[in-house]
Amino acid sequence: MIKTVIFDMGGVIITIDNEEPKKRFLELGLTEFANRMNPYKQSGLNGELEEGKVSEEEYRLAICNELGKDVSFEQLQHCWMGYMKEVPARKLMTIKNLRKQGYRVILLSNTNPYVSAWTDSNDFSGDGHPIQDYFDAIYRSYEVKYMKPDENFFRYVMAQEKALPEECLFIDDGPRNCCAASELGIFTYCPQNGEDWCDKIYNYLK
Repeated sequence: MIKTVIFDMGGVIITIDNEEPKKRFLELGLTEFANRMNPYKQSGLNGELEEGKVSEEEYRLAICNELGKDVSFEQLQHCWMGYMKEVPARKLMTIKNLRKQGYRVILLSNTNPYVSAWTDSNDFSGDGHPIQDYFDAIYRSYEVKYMKPDENFFRYVMAQEKALPEECLFIDDGPRNCCAASELGIFTYCPQNGEDWCDKIYNYLK
């Protein structure tokens, strides 16, 4: 019996645009960064940011050094926000309904402080709600120091939640991430980026 529903963020809750962030990093003069962009698992300095190995300020200063000029938090946030195409209200409503139905609903995401500055603001939902209003708990890669598909990320969440794998459903648009969760005994559902899973999810909760 499923008791806990674990959501990925980008691609599942937020429809992502894979090309726009590359374009924005290129416009800033960061060709190498643009070529390395990967919505499922970042690498290089971007990966160090999302795994919490460097802080937001250390990341910014490294880029300033790379470009030989000052780059602001807002400029870098603009680049990262290129991923964010849409936050469908229907999905947020489904998440709220799952909580009302008694499921514990949590977020498990590879992300970074630039994106979190937006998700944690009242601009996130379009009607004045931050992402925290929709979840019982939020686990971010840069805060817990793990990135999917590292199984330690899932083990950490299971331990914090005191949850049994067989009582959890993990929804992620990344096949490798779902595979990693499945190997630990967690049930998984892997919709496509932007897919409307609001009705289909109930087939996995039976």
